[in-house]
Amino acid sequence: MSAEIKKKIQLEIAHVLFIDVVGYSKLSINEQHAAVDQLTQIVRRTEEFQKADASERLIKISTGDGMALVFYTSPEAPVRCAMELSRALKDHLRLHLRMGVHSGPVSGVIDVTGRTNLAGAGLNLAQRVMNCGDAGHILLSKHVAEDLAEYDEWRPLLHDLGECEVKHGARLSVVNLYTEEFGNPALPEKLKAARVVAAAATRKRAVFRWLSLCMGSLLAVLAVIGFLVFRHKRPVELPLPEKSIAVFPFENLSEEKANAYFAEGVQNEILTKLASVRDLKVISRISTAKYQSKPDNLKSLAQELGVSTVLEGAVQKTGDKVRVTVQLIDARADTHLWAKSYDRNLQDVFHVETEISEEIVDALQANLSPNESHALASAGTHDTEVYDLFLRGEYEFHEAKSSLAAAAFDRADAFYRQALARDPNFATAAAALAQNRLCRHWYISALQPSELKDVKSLIDQALAVAPNSVESHLALAMFFYLGEAQYENALTEFHHVVELQPNNPLARQYCGFTYRRRGEWERSLAELRRAEELDPRDTQIAMNIGLSYLALRLWKDAERAELRALAIDPHNTDAAGILLNIRLSTPGDMGSAQRTFEGFPEDVRLALGHTVGYGKDSGSAGDLMEFPVYLHVIQKHFTNAFQVLEKETADHDVERLHQLAARVVLHVLAGQTEIARPAAEQALPLLEARLRERPDSTITMTELSWVYLALGRNADALRFSRQAADAISIEKDALRGPSYQMGLAQIEARAGAPEEAIKRLRRLLSIPAGHVASITRLKIDPVWDPIRDRPNFQQLLSGPEQVGSNK
Repeated sequence: MSAEIKKKIQLEIAHVLFIDVVGYSKLSINEQHAAVDQLTQIVRRTEEFQKADASERLIKISTGDGMALVFYTSPEAPVRCAMELSRALKDHLRLHLRMGVHSGPVSGVIDVTGRTNLAGAGLNLAQRVMNCGDAGHILLSKHVAEDLAEYDEWRPLLHDLGECEVKHGARLSVVNLYTEEFGNPALPEKLKAARVVAAAATRKRAVFRWLSLCMGSLLAVLAVIGFLVFRHKRPVELPLPEKSIAVFPFENLSEEKANAYFAEGVQNEILTKLASVRDLKVISRISTAKYQSKPDNLKSLAQELGVSTVLEGAVQKTGDKVRVTVQLIDARADTHLWAKSYDRNLQDVFHVETEISEEIVDALQANLSPNESHALASAGTHDTEVYDLFLRGEYEFHEAKSSLAAAAFDRADAFYRQALARDPNFATAAAALAQNRLCRHWYISALQPSELKDVKSLIDQALAVAPNSVESHLALAMFFYLGEAQYENALTEFHHVVELQPNNPLARQYCGFTYRRRGEWERSLAELRRAEELDPRDTQIAMNIGLSYLALRLWKDAERAELRALAIDPHNTDAAGILLNIRLSTPGDMGSAQRTFEGFPEDVRLALGHTVGYGKDSGSAGDLMEFPVYLHVIQKHFTNAFQVLEKETADHDVERLHQLAARVVLHVLAGQTEIARPAAEQALPLLEARLRERPDSTITMTELSWVYLALGRNADALRFSRQAADAISIEKDALRGPSYQMGLAQIEARAGAPEEAIKRLRRLLSIPAGHVASITRLKIDPVWDPIRDRPNFQQLLSGPEQVGSNK
C-alpha cells in the first residue's frame, strides 16, 4: 500500500451533517436529478460550506438521494450549515429534507474503483440520527447536543426527544433543533410509537446506557488516537503576536446621530497614528469596520484577526465639547489593560488622539523611533472647523470606495475642497482630495489629461507643505498607478509609503498589484498575502489573490481564494465574476458556471458585466458583452443570449454604445452576417467619434475592430485590434496585456490570418494568462469556430498550458 493511501486512511475526528431528500424514490428520474441539483446549489451557497471548503476543512460525499458533509472545523459548523439550509428551504417549497448531525471518528477506505473514500462511526451514526426524523427535522446526536448545551446561544434551541430505535435494533438518544425560523418542532413519527411503549423500554434504556458508557470510552480512546494522528496533518496554530492591536469602530454617543462621521474620524486618526509604529501589528479599519463597537466574542475575533489586544471606544460630541472614552483589552483573556475618559474642548481633540495612541504604544511596550514619535504627535491642522470638514469628507470617501457611487465621491470632493479653502496648507486634505479624484477616475469615469494634471499639482502642493506625509506619498503612488500607468514610479512611491507607515495594507496591496503588472507574480502574491495579514477581512485582497492564481492557472487555489472573498462579502461582484471565469476555464460541466451564476444574490447577477476577462476595459469578444449574455454564448444558446441582451438597460450614451457593439459581436458569433451589418453601420460613426474624443480608449478600438469585421473590412479590423494590443502589450502590463493579445487572435481567426491567431494562442497558453486563455475555453468558445477544424488548432487543444510561474 502506498504512503499516500496510508495517509488518507488515517483515523480522524469529524463533524458530520447527513442530508437526504424525503420522498426521493417516489420521484421520476428527471425529478430526482433536479432535486439533487437544487440541493447542491443551496448547500454551496451556505456560508458554513463556503468557509470550510475555502479552508480545505470539508469533504463532500454524494449519497444518491442526498449528501454527507464532513467538517473538520468545529462541532458547530454542521449545525449552522443545517440551520442555513432550513431557512433557505422556505424559498424551495417542493424540496423536503431531513438532516442529522453527529461528531465521531471517520477513516479512509479503498473502494472498488481503487480510490479512497470515507467510512466510520461518525458517518454511520449521523445517518442513523437523520433516519429518526421526518421532513424538516434537524436532529442531533446526544453527544453533539451536550457539547452545544455548554453555550447560552444554543441551549434554548435544543429539545430532547429521548431514544429512537435505529438499524439492527440499536437505540440512539436524539435531540431536535428548532426555533420559529427553522427546523420542525413536531415529534418524529418513529418516536411517537416509542412514547407509547416508553414504560416497557425503561429496562432496555438502562442496558443501553451501560453500553453507551463503554462506547463512549471507546470513542474517547479513538478520539485521542485520531487527534494524535490528525494533528500532524493540520497546521499548528501560531501564538498571537504580543504587540498587535485591532481598533474596533467607536460608538457614537452623541444625541445627533449624524455625528457618526466624527466618531469614525477619531477612530481612524488613532488607527493611522498606530499604523506608523513599525514594532506593532495594526489591523486595518476595513477589517474592523465589519464588527460592532463592543463585540461579545472577543477571543474568537482576535484569533480571526490575528491580534492579542483590541481597543474599544466611544465618542460624544456636544457643541464645542467632546468626550472620548477608550479601553484597551487583552482579547486572549478578555481582561482590561486600562480604560480612560477624556473630557475636552473640541480644539483639544488632536491632543486626545495623540495621548491615546501614545498610551497604547506604552501599554504594548512597542519601541518608537524619533520619526514615529513625531508621527504620533503631529496634526495636519489645528482649525477645528477645517478638521470637521475633513472628517466629513473621509466619511463620504469611505462610503464611496465601498459603494462605488459617484454621488458619494462628489460629496467627499466638496468637503475636502471646503477644508482646503479654509486651510490651503492642510496637506492631508489635499492628498485625500487627490486620492478621491483618482478613485473616481478609475471606477466611475476617466479624467481628461488636463484634469489629471490638476490632480498632480494638488499632490505636489501637499508634498511641498509636508514632504514626509504618508497620505501625500500614497496619493502620488496612486497617481502613477491609476492615472498614468507608470508602474516603476508607482512602485517606488508605494515602497516609500511602507517605509513611513509599515502597517499600511493599502500600500502593500498596491505593491502586489504593481508587481503583477510587471509580471513578477510570486513577489506580487507575497505582498498581497502580507496585506491580507494586516487586513484579513478585506474581500478585495482575497479576490485579487484569486485573480493572480487564475492567471497562473492554479485553478483550485484561485477558486478557494474567491470563495473566501465571497464568504466575507457575498455581494462582491468582482469575486463573483472571477469565480465564474474559473468555472468556465476548468474541465467539467459547463452548466456549473450557469448554476453558479444563478446562485448569486440578485444584486450581484444584475451588476455582473464585463468580468469574463478582467475589468470593463478588456480586449476580447467575451469582455464586450455582459456575463449573463456570454454564459449563453459559450453554450451556443444564441436565442437566449439575444433575449438577455435585449433586457439589459443602459443609463447613458456610452453604455448604449457598448450595448450596440455587443449586439454586433453577438450577430457575428451567431453567423448572422446580414443582420450584423445594419447594427454595425449604426455603431461605426458613433465609435469613430468616441475614439476621436478618447484616442487612448482601447475598448473603443476593440469594439471598432468587430464592427469593421461585420462590415467585411478585414484590414481595418486587424489594424484597430493590433493598435489596441500594441497600446497595452504584455511587456507593458502582464495582467491586461494578454486580454488584448487574445482579442487580436480572435480577429485574426476571423479576418483571414489563422496561422497568426494560432501562433498567438500558443504563446498565451505558455505564459501566465489563465484569466483569458485556457484549453477548456478554446474547446467550447464559438469565437474559434472558423479555425476549429485546422489540424494545428486541434493540436493546440491537446497540448499543455503553463501552470504557475517561477517569477
